Amino acid sequence: MTRRFPMPIPSGWFQVGYADDLVAGAVAPLRYFDRDLVLFRTASGEAHLLDAFCPHLGAHLGHGGDVVGEHIRCPFHHWELDGQGVCRRIPYASRIPPKARVRAWPLVQRSGILWAYHHPRAEAPTWEPPEVPEAGGGSAGFERHQWVIATHNQEIAENSVDKAHFRYVHGTVTVPDAELRVDGPRRDAVQCIRMATPRGELDGEIRVEAYGLGCSVTRFSGLCDVVLIAAHTPVDREHVEAHFSFVRPAAEEGSPKARLAAAVVRDIVKQMNEDIPIWEHKLYRDRPLLCDGDGPIGAFRKWAKQFYMEESA
Repeated sequence: MTRRFPMPIPSGWFQVGYADDLVAGAVAPLRYFDRDLVLFRTASGEAHLLDAFCPHLGAHLGHGGDVVGEHIRCPFHHWELDGQGVCRRIPYASRIPPKARVRAWPLVQRSGILWAYHHPRAEAPTWEPPEVPEAGGGSAGFERHQWVIATHNQEIAENSVDKAHFRYVHGTVTVPDAELRVDGPRRDAVQCIRMATPRGELDGEIRVEAYGLGCSVTRFSGLCDVVLIAAHTPVDREHVEAHFSFVRPAAEEGSPKARLAAAVVRDIVKQMNEDIPIWEHKLYRDRPLLCDGDGPIGAFRKWAKQFYMEESA
């Protein structure tokens, strides 16, 4: 069977949950990066992500496992593993086998979101996920939207530089050129826009900060104040779980600016729903036939290559 995409699962930081959804003592089975995982929060409030299967006889820690203090306990024989994946207690044994451990994934809680670092060779992260001050410390105030899409992270991220599609898929009449900057795993773009409103034409700005192929933070200012945290987490090589988390200032509720912000959110969600059928049925062309006016697709793909490497044998 031929894969739809030649690219492997990219390295980088990816959303694996919302901080407020994972209370102390909670255990959640997950399926990301083509692997079974278990997410849990200890009694002291530390969140951890491990490979899901117990090193003993392979029970899934996320199905029936529970938290005991700072450990997760296997439902099968009550082996206890710490947040680094190391077995710390076997209730019926006097000696713990030295190899009794599973892979622990780098995990940080930032701006109300739990971010896990994926690297196919399990190398340590060399950069950080975004800090979004507007989000505060929790995720309770987010307006959330979620999709599971039959596509690859690169297709979603590439969409942002595919200038021509905005007119023909989304009906956007004018798409201003964006000032694009690249710095290692980060990619920034700034667009100045003008929109007709009942109060006349207003100027605004769209500022995008992309962190690898798994996350971007978009700030809409001037016309309204909206922040979008867009997170795209690989389920496997051909499916992505997408999360949109919107932040809007509570002080503006009910004002004309707030109504415009709500309209912006609706339009962004509408555009996502318009893109999905195309992503799910298109062929990825490794060497596309491009023309002037397409946008910096070639430059984007060159930047994206840094996130790909195959797993170690």
